[in-house]
Amino acid sequence: MDKIRIRGGQQLTGTIPISGAKNAALPLMAASLLTDETLTLNNLPHLADIVTMANLLAQLGVKMHLNGHATEGGHAGRVFELTAGDVGETTAPYDLVRKMRASILVLGPLVARHGRAQVSLPGGCAIGTRPVDLHLKGLAQLGAEIELREGYVHATAPRGLTGAKIVFPMVSVGATENLMMAACLAEGETQLVNAAREPEIVDLATCLVAMGANIDGIGTDRLRIVGCRKLHGTTHMVVPDRIEIGTFAMAAAITRGDLELVGARLDLIGAVVEALTQAGVRVQETERGLRVSRAADDLVGVDVMTEPYPGFPTDMQAQMMALMTTASGAAMITETIFENRFMHVPELARMGASINVHGASAMVRGVPRLTGAPVMATDLRASVSLVLAGLAAEGDTILNRVYHLDRGYEQLVEKLAACGAEIERLKA
Repeated sequence: MDKIRIRGGQQLTGTIPISGAKNAALPLMAASLLTDETLTLNNLPHLADIVTMANLLAQLGVKMHLNGHATEGGHAGRVFELTAGDVGETTAPYDLVRKMRASILVLGPLVARHGRAQVSLPGGCAIGTRPVDLHLKGLAQLGAEIELREGYVHATAPRGLTGAKIVFPMVSVGATENLMMAACLAEGETQLVNAAREPEIVDLATCLVAMGANIDGIGTDRLRIVGCRKLHGTTHMVVPDRIEIGTFAMAAAITRGDLELVGARLDLIGAVVEALTQAGVRVQETERGLRVSRAADDLVGVDVMTEPYPGFPTDMQAQMMALMTTASGAAMITETIFENRFMHVPELARMGASINVHGASAMVRGVPRLTGAPVMATDLRASVSLVLAGLAAEGDTILNRVYHLDRGYEQLVEKLAACGAEIERLKA
């Protein structure tokens, strides 16, 4: 199994291109199941999770064509064409779904368009249960009959789906995406109340509208969808990855460097920028994106609490904790979204970090320096927090189980190395 070796202590300077958002691309790919025409996605990142979703869609009968990189005409990244013209298979098998939780997003589109679906209960990172009950209850309210048998969700709607008012008891990005897609082909009006508002939700809704869907309230916590009989194809640009933007901003801060993040947008990371500014980091808009550099002589501890968008994202919690280990004073990091999301704490402690966990909160006290050590990734965002710590540490850090990084960060090693990091991937 591959490893990553980092020799810390180098200030990062230069430019880093921001990739398309994985968490936007996955539901957009699933949306191809809603039409028999071609959906073209620009700026698609090349990641393990994208490959997994592509394999799943191919098994369902979706025809795909990769047009390679496009750097002209205002977009970058891969151009991917998906055509679900003749989907004869409606079963998403365990062998594929177990690799990635986002596989559940094919459930709503399949039931809405074909009246049936069998989807394995999903796997993914070990950061809590993250149940799919909100997806299933919502589909039942739309008229689907749901059964759980032998580890599979069996959903049928032989007479189609019918609009309903669905009030989420808690904010769920995945359930909002799944039910929004399903409602686009349901008869009548659907209301999603207490819906997620993340930029990835907005991106999906924008694409669905371009495909002919009727959606009001985009960007708010109350979505109104009037179903239609058929959607058509379109071309859509995947939104920049706000978690990648935040992660590289943290990389600039933790190395006391100066980076321009090309393609980054300030509106996508407002809560992260607020926390960084309070800590003594300067974030400025440029013609090409954002420039991140140190504003103060030393960084200071800042308290953060994860919340649904537009609050501080749970997917940035581990990176913020790594940064706070190098700041002056103390910082309280509170996780309210997922349980089991402090598994990076023991690994950071191996590098000399001072962190005490009390329930859902972690008290981080800055230390004069971190020291390199062998560490092990437990999930996607925890793994990149260890990369950040390694960039700031004295000596060598060896990161094991780097397949987590491959799921969510495109060319991470190459992007960091191009800005002066001493980092390399060691092949198994």
